[in-house]
Amino acid sequence: MSRTPAAQAPQRLAAIDLGSNSFHLLVANRLGDHLQVVAKQGEKVQLAAGLGDDDHLDEPAIQRALDCLARFAPFVEGIPADAMRVVGTNALRAAHNSRDFIERAEAVLGHEIEIIAGREEARLIYLGAAHALADIHGRRLIVDIGGGSTEFIIGERFEPEALESLHMGCVAYTRRFFPDGQITEKRFRQAELAALSELANIRRHYLALGWSDPIGSSGTIKAAASVIAAAGDSPEGTLTRQGLARLRRRLIKCKHLDRVEMAGLKADRARVFPAGVAILCAIFEAFELEHMRFADGALREGVLYDLIGRNTAEDPRLPALTGLTRRYGVDHRQATNVAASAASAFDQVCDAWQLGEMIRPFLLWAAELHEIGLAVSHSQFHRHGAYLLENADLPGFSRPEQQLLAFLVRAHRRKFALKELEALPPAYRDRAARLARLLRLAVVLNHSRPEHPPTTFQLQAEGEALLMMLPDALAEQSLLLTDLEQEIAYQRAAGFRLAVDPLTLEI
Repeated sequence: MSRTPAAQAPQRLAAIDLGSNSFHLLVANRLGDHLQVVAKQGEKVQLAAGLGDDDHLDEPAIQRALDCLARFAPFVEGIPADAMRVVGTNALRAAHNSRDFIERAEAVLGHEIEIIAGREEARLIYLGAAHALADIHGRRLIVDIGGGSTEFIIGERFEPEALESLHMGCVAYTRRFFPDGQITEKRFRQAELAALSELANIRRHYLALGWSDPIGSSGTIKAAASVIAAAGDSPEGTLTRQGLARLRRRLIKCKHLDRVEMAGLKADRARVFPAGVAILCAIFEAFELEHMRFADGALREGVLYDLIGRNTAEDPRLPALTGLTRRYGVDHRQATNVAASAASAFDQVCDAWQLGEMIRPFLLWAAELHEIGLAVSHSQFHRHGAYLLENADLPGFSRPEQQLLAFLVRAHRRKFALKELEALPPAYRDRAARLARLLRLAVVLNHSRPEHPPTTFQLQAEGEALLMMLPDALAEQSLLLTDLEQEIAYQRAAGFRLAVDPLTLEI
C-alpha cells in the first residue's frame, strides 16, 4: 500500500522588536505568503527612560531589557539565524553604549541583534501595517508613535513613497515635558509645540503628496483609540479630532501622571500616555486630520514579512543597490567581472572557512559597488565609496549590514583597513576580514579590466592561510604577477598569510 507523503512542515519565523518603550516578540509559521501566529508577547521595558543626559543607558534599564529577553528566549530556541531577526530602534540608535548592551543581550538570546535606521524602521512599519489592511487603492498615511521616535509613511498597497522618522516619542517627551509628573495646560502645549516644530520639516511635502486613508499603528494610538471608544466619543478603532480634544482635556484634569487612570487604558502605559497624546494632537493639527483609524500591523509584523522576501526577487536591498550603481555611474562590466571572480573565490573556500550562504550576497554586492567612490574622486576612491555606503539610506539594510558593506568597499585596495575592521560588531569581524581578502583578490585579478572575468584560478584555505594557484594563461601576465606580489605584502602587513603559485614570495 502506498503512503501519501507527509505535508511539508511550515517554516517557523520569529521577530523581536527592541523598542524604546516596549519590547515585542512575534513567532509565526509561514504558510505560503501568509503568517500563522504561534506566539505573541509584549512588555513595557521603557529602555528610553534609562538614557541619561550623556546618552548612555543606565544599568537598571539594561537589566529590565535583559530580564525581558530572558523571558522571550524560550520562544525562539531552535529557530535558525536565517529565520529570525532582532531589531533595535531609537533608544539603541541614540545610546553611546548600545554595543555593550547588544553583546550582553545576544548572549541571553543566542541571536544577533541589528540596530536599524529610522527610515528603515518606517519602511518595516509600513510593510507590517499594509499587510494588516485591506488591499485598497489610494494612498495611505501611516503614523507610528514609539517611545523615542515617531515614524511617518505615505504609500500605496505595499510600496512606500515617503518615509520619515522624527525624534519625538512618548517616553522621551515624558522625561522632557513631565519630568516631575505634573500635567498642566502649559506643559501639554509645550510638548505639542515641540512636536509641531519637528513636523514642520515634513509637513509641506506630506500634504503635497496627500492621502485618502490616515492610519495609526502601535501602542500610543491603539491606547488612545481604546480610551476614546470607552468614553463613547468614537467607534472602536477610530480616532476623531473631537474625541482627541476631549481626551486631552481629561488628561490635563488628572494633574499628575500617577493619577492617569481611564477605561480602556492599561496601567503600564499610563505614565507615558499624556506625552503620546500630545504628540498625536500635534500630528492631527499639522496634517489637518479629522479622523484616523487603527491598524494592528506594526514593526514586528513588517520584520517577518521582510524576512520572507529576503534573497528573493522581492528583496528591497536589490533595487536600493541598483539605484546606487546607476546614480554614481558604476562601470557595469567591470563590476560584474569582479563579482564573478569573487563568487568563484567564495565558492572554493566557503566550506573551509564556514562562511555560509547568508553572507555571500555581501561579497557580491561589495564587488559590484567597489568603484562607487570614483564618482567623488579617483584619489582614495575606496574611502569615498565606503563613506557613501555607510551614510546612504539603503532600504532593507540594518546598520551593521550597511557597515559591513561599507567596510568591504573600504578594504578592497591598498593597505588592509584594520582600524575599520575593529569598528565592526564583533560577530561580523572574522567573516568580514575573510570576505575582504577574497574581494581584494577578485579586484587584483580584474585590474587590467579584461573582457571576461578570470574564474579558472584555484583557491585553497587552511586556517587563515590562502593558497592561490594560477592557470598558465594568468601566470604569464606580468602585470598580474606584480599586483599579486604587492597584495601578498599588503596581507602580510595585516597579519594574513597568502601564497600564489607560481610566485615564490609568500609568508
